[in-house]
Amino acid sequence: MTVEQKLREIVTDTFLVGSEIGSLPGDASFIDMGIIDSTGILQLVEFVEREFGIKVDDEDLIPENLDSINRLAAFVERKKLFSSASTESFAVDSATAELIA
Repeated sequence: MTVEQKLREIVTDTFLVGSEIGSLPGDASFIDMGIIDSTGILQLVEFVEREFGIKVDDEDLIPENLDSINRLAAFVERKKLFSSASTESFAVDSATAELIA
């Protein structure tokens, strides 16, 4: 299941009870359409952190990252990419440190 599919499923199951998964356009604003309020955003953030193993920082809590399926999926993909790049960089740095020592 893709990131977008997982997000669409959780939004539909949690906030659009009784709707079909595909019925929400990917660019539909959660806030403008009244789908998710501020408490719902916190629920969504908790799901994203748990499901995708990423950390959503306070500065990430902006509509550009979280206000639609498309924006949220892009944000998760960026965070996953950054997270894996940081982990790989740490592994290389650790290996280099051992060689130097």
